[in-house]
Amino acid sequence: MNKAELVDAMAAESKLTKADSQRAIDAIVNATTKALKKGDRVALVGFGSFSVAKRAARTGRNPQTGKAIKIAAKKVAKFKAGTELKKLVNK
Repeated sequence: MNKAELVDAMAAESKLTKADSQRAIDAIVNATTKALKKGDRVALVGFGSFSVAKRAARTGRNPQTGKAIKIAAKKVAKFKAGTELKKLVNK
C-alpha cells in the first residue's frame, strides 16, 4: 500500500474527505519525524513503537573490489510491532 492508497483507505474508514485524510496523515508523519529527530520514542498502543537506535561504526567490504571500507556510525529509525498488531498479522 502506498501513501495514496492509504489516504483512500483512511477516507473510506473515517468518512473524512481525501484532503482531510491527506492532511491527517501528513501531520502524523511530521509529528513522528520531529519526535524521532529529538531522540524521543513514539508509542502507539496496540500498533507499535518507533524509536531511534545508534548503529556503531564498522568495517565493511566493497562488493566490486573486495576492498575494506569504513562505514561511519549513524542513527537509524526502528519500528517494533505491538502485541495486538502481531496477533492480527498472524491470524
